[in-house]
Amino acid sequence: MGTIKHRSSASPAEKSKPDTAKTPRTARGERTLRKILDAALDEFGEKGFSDGSIVGITTRARVALGTFYTYFDSKEAVFKALVRDMSDQVRTRVAAALGSDVEALERERWALTELLRLIGEHKSVYRIIDEAEFVDPEGYRRHYEDASRRILARLREGADRGQLRREESALAEEIVAWAMMGANVFIGLRFAVWDTEDPDVVAKVVSRLWRLGMEA
Repeated sequence: MGTIKHRSSASPAEKSKPDTAKTPRTARGERTLRKILDAALDEFGEKGFSDGSIVGITTRARVALGTFYTYFDSKEAVFKALVRDMSDQVRTRVAAALGSDVEALERERWALTELLRLIGEHKSVYRIIDEAEFVDPEGYRRHYEDASRRILARLREGADRGQLRREESALAEEIVAWAMMGANVFIGLRFAVWDTEDPDVVAKVVSRLWRLGMEA
C-alpha cells in the first residue's frame, strides 16, 4: 500500500502503557468492545490517527469515556488493537470461503474474491494499515507476514497435491507467496477502494494470470 507518514501523537506516558485490549468478561462486554473497535475503524478511517480522537470514538460508539478506558489505556492502544482486529477479520473471512477439497488455484480465486468483498465493505482499512507502518510498525509487519504465511501454506499444499508447480527452494516459495499477496493488495486498492468492480470478475482475471505461471 502507499505510504502515509503520520507519526504517533501519543505521549511518552501513553506509550509506556499496555497496548492490548483488556479481555471482556461477559458477552455484554464483548459487544461493547466490538462497538468501540467498529467506531475506531470509522474514526481513524475518516480522520487518520493524528486527527482521530478518543472522544470521536466514544461518540461514534455511543459509550462513555470511562467505558473506553475500561478496555484501552490510550488512543495508540485502540489503534494497535484495531490493526490486529482487521487482520483477524481478513483471516477468518477468507478462511470461511475456502474448502479443503477445492483445487489450489480455484481456492486462491475464492480467497481473492472474498478479500475484495471485505475491502469493499470497509474501504478505510487501507488508510489504517498504511498508517500502522508508523503508529504500530510491529503490527504492520505482522499483518503482512501472517497473510503471506497463509498463502504460502496453501501453495505448498497445492504443490503436494500435484496441482501447482513445485518451486526449487523455500526462498522461491516465499517469493511467490509475497508476490501473490502484493498483487492482491494493489488489486484491492484499484478495484475495491478507488473503484468498485465485481469481485468475481476481477478475481477470475487474476486467477488466469496465476495459472499461466503456477499450474503444474
